[in-house]
Parts: sequence; structure tokens; C-alpha cells
Amino acid sequence: MLRLFALTVFGASALASAAECTYRVDPGQFRNAGSRSTNAIYQRTLQAAKALPALKAEAPTSEATPRSFIDEEIFRKLASNNVAAARLTTDEEFLRRVSLDLTGRLPAPTDIRRFLADDSAAKRDALIDRLLASSAFTDRWTIWFGDLLENASYPAQFDRREEGVGAYQNWIRNAVGKGSPVREMAYSLVTASGNHFDAATGAANFPITGKTSMGPSQDTYDNMLVKSATMLLGMAQYDCLLCHNGRGHLDQINLWGAGRTRLEAQRMASFFARLNMPSRNVPTTDFYHFSFDVSDRTSGTYDLNTNNGNRPNRVPVGDVKSLTPVFRETDAVPSDANWRAAFANLVWRDRMFSRNFANRLWREMFGMGLAEPFDMLDPDRLDPKNPPPAPWSLQATHPELLEKLADSFADNDFDLRGFLRLLVQSNAYQMSSRYDAAWTIDSVPLFARHYPRRLMAEEIHDALTLATGIPGSYRVKNVTTPVTLAMQLPEPAEPRSDGNVASFLNSFLRGNRDSQPRTHDLSILQRLNIMNDGFVLNRLKVPASPTLQTIAKISDDSAVVEEVFLLFLARMPGDAERQNALTYLGKAQNAADRNGLIEDLAWVCVSKAEFLFSY
Repeated sequence: MLRLFALTVFGASALASAAECTYRVDPGQFRNAGSRSTNAIYQRTLQAAKALPALKAEAPTSEATPRSFIDEEIFRKLASNNVAAARLTTDEEFLRRVSLDLTGRLPAPTDIRRFLADDSAAKRDALIDRLLASSAFTDRWTIWFGDLLENASYPAQFDRREEGVGAYQNWIRNAVGKGSPVREMAYSLVTASGNHFDAATGAANFPITGKTSMGPSQDTYDNMLVKSATMLLGMAQYDCLLCHNGRGHLDQINLWGAGRTRLEAQRMASFFARLNMPSRNVPTTDFYHFSFDVSDRTSGTYDLNTNNGNRPNRVPVGDVKSLTPVFRETDAVPSDANWRAAFANLVWRDRMFSRNFANRLWREMFGMGLAEPFDMLDPDRLDPKNPPPAPWSLQATHPELLEKLADSFADNDFDLRGFLRLLVQSNAYQMSSRYDAAWTIDSVPLFARHYPRRLMAEEIHDALTLATGIPGSYRVKNVTTPVTLAMQLPEPAEPRSDGNVASFLNSFLRGNRDSQPRTHDLSILQRLNIMNDGFVLNRLKVPASPTLQTIAKISDDSAVVEEVFLLFLARMPGDAERQNALTYLGKAQNAADRNGLIEDLAWVCVSKAEFLFSY
């Protein structure tokens, strides 16, 4: 169904001769996408459950007062399906989870002790507000938007360079840091103009990611629509519709798409038919060499006159030889010559915009979208007040909840922090990942427990560097000071200045923001790297680590054990763990022996499977 990934990797010429669409090559890849997502969550949860610490859970969730419509919808459906909810998290478990999910960082031992000692009823809400206001929140969500918006210098055929990546990252960071509404970010991205190397016009990298070389200009217009619709509306099916009508291709996987035509999709792509992106003609020694100046022409249409490129030939339809914009399923057309601005104003007002971001952000916090596949949302199967005809069913597992979340996001002016606060304050989010009842794959779509996730590569890197007090020091092009945290790296190709660290990060599947998406899968290589890689082992030495040096000065072995567990696992040791560690430390004959045993204890904590999870 979707055009081949060869398009983005090898350019237009690689796809011009493709005779088959990817749907017809492998229909199961698309028909079974939702069930594969459910099965992946089920398997990951079973694997993680074996590795999680034996934490005591709080009161049953059923006894807690619903905190919002989220709890009302989630627990109503659990009750109607006679499925028990997990208990609420302990303070210890909640602190670790929400810190990682909102900021990508483990809480420090002092912060853990302070939080556990606090007996105020509102301490969780206060913690959430502190995390949302932190600079670490900005770092973590700059990464999230960088993934979504494909901020990367790969592949070279996209005409990307590190200068553009850096400018784009700075633009994203500034937008997240100052709390720009997501609708405002979307408008700025779609309408961006200027040189994509300049920090002031970093948003111009959004159209640059849609630039498609070696083919007719219509390829770029199409690609701009595909990226805009996929990222902003959750509707990747435009990639199919720009090659052929939906009928005969989308009939079994997307009700809305099955009724759409190629001509409709091309009229949507026409919004970008005046986009102009000439390269800057300067010497190779000039900073702006191979940069592009993004602007709009005052005239131009989407012409049906191609016989090469990434898509089937674009030919006249009857007397229609060129197209002007019409927004999907409306009569909305531009009111002036600025067609991109018209699209930008229409796209954030589209109901699919708020649904898309509500679903994506839910997925980030809960481990699975309410509607999957999250980038193939079906507009005709989302409204519970207007259900689809048989044999189709509503796409979302909780359709009423998704609609309420979309309403809330829009009603609060698409405020990222406010929406995330709503999610993590809910009892549904604060359920334990441990589960006392029988667990089946049928329970997965009900969100009866919290789904553990394997940490991102950047989170693992930063957990190790912050805990040991040995930051990284990576030179990034056009950045004057070394980058110390992986969460501050502009793209997955970094750090170029340290290939060993880049290889370590890549083993945790951070992807390339193009043909390889970030995944949370597990592998043997990850476990081997944690146990043996020099990036880890060199930081777990007392002489090298300021933090371990401080711990080594503590005379009470029990206090040492507690500090090491808090430092690396963000929790207190269990009784058996404490006793085993005390017995081990008791073998020390001198200070040197004791330092070595402390290093071993730190290595054991890092090597525990739970270190790799947000649970």
C-alpha cells in the first residue's frame, strides 16, 4: 500500500520502475498491524514482569476516587468486561516512572528520600508540576518531536546536513521550552520560510524533509502532503492515495481511505504547489553551501503532466489538466495566493489534528495508542456517535475516551504540558505494572495495568552518566560547547566524535528518524553492552566516579547498599537484596577491597533487567 522505502533512501529513480505497491506485495503487513501491536505489548509485559522488583502495591484502584474522565472511561470498560484493574503504584514506583516518562531521567537519591518522607496528599501533583517545569522536560520532549518531525541528516538524498539538523533542534527546543501550543508549532512548520541552516528559521527544515530529488516537482508536493498528513493528522494513507484510488487497495484496512480518490489526494497536495526551495549558490567553503532557501511562489498549480518520478504518471482527468487546492472532504480553498498558510490554518482545525496528538501522547505515556496503528487513523471509524457500518468496527479501543481527550486538548489550546499533566495525574496512569489476576492478550486493549517500556537509548546513557557523575563530552557540529547528555544530542547519528558511544546508543535501537523507526525491542546485544561495554564499566570505578567516591566514604555498609540502589535503580533494596549485599561487602579486608566490592554492587544493579525499564 505505502510507497516503497526505497524512495527516501535512494531517490526518485529507484522507484520509477516499481510495478507493485507495497500493500499488494504484502497485504498482511497492513491488515494485521493492530494485532501485532497488541501482541508486542503482551509479550513485552510478560518479559518485563519477570524482571520487576517485588514492590508492595497500594490500595486497589477500584477504591480510588476517579480523578478525571480518563478514569471514568477506563474503569467503566474494565468493569463491563469483568476485568480487574491493577493496584495503584507505590510512591517509589510512581516517582521513578513519572520522572522517566516526563523528563527521561532517574530521580536523584535525595529527591527520592524527600518524596517518600512527604506525607502530603498533593505530593504527586506537586511532583508532576516540578517535572513539567524542568529543563529536563524540554530535553526529553525535544527528542520526541525530533523523532516525530524526522530531524536527521540521514539520508543524504534528502539534502540534509548537520547545520540544518542543529537549527531544527534549536527551533524545536525553543518551542517546547517556552510552551508554544502544538497548533502554533504546526502552523509554523507548514508555513516556514527562510534558509534551513539559520537558527532563526529552523522550522524551514520541515519542508526540506519533504524535498524529493531527481524527479518532477509534483513528487515534492506529494511528499509534503504525506509528511504533513502523517505527522499532524495521523493519516499515512495519503501515501497510498497519491498513487491510486483507495478502492481495491484500502478496502480491508481503512474505511475512509477506501472511498477516496487519487484526484482528491492530489488536490490536497496542491496546497504545496507553490513551495519553492532553491539551493544557495555559494562556494563550498561558505557556511551556506548546500543549504536551501524556502519560500513561496505567487503562482503555480499541481499539473497532471508527468511520465516519470516516484508515482504513477500524472495524466489529465477528462478536461482537468491542472489542480488547485481543496482541503479534504470540504469545500475549503485558499482565500489568497499563500496556499501553504491556508493549509496550515485548516490542518490544525481539522478534528484529526487533535485526535492524532491525543492518541500519540497517550501512546507515549501508556505504552499503546487508543487507536492503532497510530499513524493510520481512520476518520470514518473514530466517532462513537456515528459508528461505521458492519462489518467495520470503531478503530479506538475506547472511542469515547479518545474523543474526550481530543476535546480536552483542543479546548486547552493544544497545551502540551497541560495535556500530559491530565494523563499522568489519572489513576489509570498511576496503576502498577504488577498484576495479581490472570493476564491474557485480550486484556491488553483494556489498560488494566501499566505497560512497562524499555528505556530509550538516551535515557540509559544519561542514567549512567548522571548517576556516576561522569558526563559525556561530545563535539557536535556548530555547537560551541561539548554536549554532555544524550538527551541533548540533535539526532541519532550523534555523537560523531565518539563512535564507540554512538554504537552503544544504536544497540538500543534509537533508529535513524527515516527508514528505521525508534523501537523499544530487547536484544542480547543490549544486555551484553550493559554488562561489558567500556562506556558502562569505566564509569563504575570508584577512582573514576565522584559519586562512588562519596559512597565509599560512608562507613555504614547498610547505608552504602541503600545509596547504591537509590542511585542506579531509584528504589530501596528489598530485605533479601540488602542482606545479600551486606554479606558481600562484609568480605572486604581493606579499603581497596571494599571499593572493589562497591563497584561490583553498582555493576549488579546496572545489570539487573529492571534498570532498562520504566515500569
